[in-house]
Amino acid sequence: MPAFPVPTIVGAILLASIVAAAQAQPVRYVVEPKHTFVTFEVRHFNTSTVRARFDRTEGHVVLDRAARTGQVDITIDTASVSSGIADFDKHLRNPDFFDSARVPKARFVGTHIDFDGDKVAAVTGNLTLLDKTLPVTLKATNFNCYDSPILKARVCGGDFDTVIERSRWGMSWGVDKGVPDRVRLLIQIEAVQQ
Repeated sequence: MPAFPVPTIVGAILLASIVAAAQAQPVRYVVEPKHTFVTFEVRHFNTSTVRARFDRTEGHVVLDRAARTGQVDITIDTASVSSGIADFDKHLRNPDFFDSARVPKARFVGTHIDFDGDKVAAVTGNLTLLDKTLPVTLKATNFNCYDSPILKARVCGGDFDTVIERSRWGMSWGVDKGVPDRVRLLIQIEAVQQ
């Protein structure tokens, strides 16, 4: 059996340790606003489905895929709500719903990320809406990372969704008239590695 000099073995171990540590470092990604939207949908008197989205979001995601950990911090500009119907958007911005003049931002802070292999499967955290914070879990229906040829950077993202009862955040307008309380939130996000 050939003998290896001790410095060579120690050097190899140190190099392997450095490489392993570099791979396990958390990576910060900043939300790419052209590919990130929060959409919601609700049944209109349990008949057709009404949809709208928020056009302005910002924030960041931190992923440590080797350690299977991460954090999410996304802020939503509630005045950017857009349904395609001007009168409806105005109603959504008023105190019956988002009260955008008084509370211009909603925020999701994800404190725990579940992985399936090396892909994000769910994010659990807290949603702050109308100044009230409650726990929610967003399930991933899709997740991927790629090297963007346009941005010349690594991009990660996917599609996430959950169902909330808006009245838990104090948004109760119309519930007594038959406007559903349950709202489906869909989050389409892409974030660029920094």
